Amino acid sequence: MRPIRNQLSDGNQHFSWGPIDLIIGAKADLHNQQCIADAHAAAWQRFQQILPELVSELDLLQSPIRLGVTENQLTGLIAQNMWHACQPFCEQFITPMAAVAGAVADHILEYYKIPGILKAWVNNGGDAAFYLTRGQTLPVGLCSNAYQTYNQIQNDHFVELDARLTISATDPVRGIATSGWQGRSFSMGIADSVTVLASNAAAADAAATIIANAVNLQDDRIERKRACDVKDNSDLGDKLITVHVPQLEYPLIKQALEKGLKVAQLLQNDHLIWGCILNCQNQVRSIFSQSIFSNSSPNHRQINNPLYAPGKTSFDLINATI
Repeated sequence: MRPIRNQLSDGNQHFSWGPIDLIIGAKADLHNQQCIADAHAAAWQRFQQILPELVSELDLLQSPIRLGVTENQLTGLIAQNMWHACQPFCEQFITPMAAVAGAVADHILEYYKIPGILKAWVNNGGDAAFYLTRGQTLPVGLCSNAYQTYNQIQNDHFVELDARLTISATDPVRGIATSGWQGRSFSMGIADSVTVLASNAAAADAAATIIANAVNLQDDRIERKRACDVKDNSDLGDKLITVHVPQLEYPLIKQALEKGLKVAQLLQNDHLIWGCILNCQNQVRSIFSQSIFSNSSPNHRQINNPLYAPGKTSFDLINATI
């Protein structure tokens, strides 16, 4: 399998190689469109090096940080950023792999921070990093049902959105990531989705993993399996992951969401995240740092309270775990 590059019908770039699947978009001044082509070329050249680089350090990247994996043991910049994103959670079980998608998105985004480009975004399977210059905004659509979203995109249908927001250049948010038991990554919890807004995509990725794991409860109807039995060489080893969640009674859903919300609030208090949206069986909880909304537009406030706002529209960035 070799890396693949395509230009999509909307002009965005699609870079794909194994588990890495990037959708990249950029906007530039009308008189300086060449800078986008230059950025795409540089990003593509770097993209072809990333997977072998990560594989070369996979043993360390799949090792729990609490067991002594240190930044100095890792040589690649992406690997080191993965470690940095996960280190705040080292007292829990977490490996640097919890931030791999976000860290790759952050890294590729750096190639678009050049004169002439007004804004850019790199979406790695729903974990996204973005760059905004002064006065720029990025409309984001949030989708909680991974499989439904994927099918809608594949069949060229309008995507059903669970929420919508607009990130502005004055906001501290530069990364967004989603975790949940139905996504492409494993979860120990029962959340359909936990979407986190943070200062970069790697930080959002790691935090979403931790919060999604916390949306949990003990119920014999919930089916769990060892991660290693579901996927060979999983970094979660023999940890139990969720593979099926039946329809649960509202008090149980509320209990699980409150557990996750408590963790999210702690992370927000420590300035590790700027916002979080938790979804479990159509029940939603959300928190946002007040600083995000100090200069907010109506689009910001639309999702703040209540957050859940289904609809159909088109966005620069569609965020979903697929």
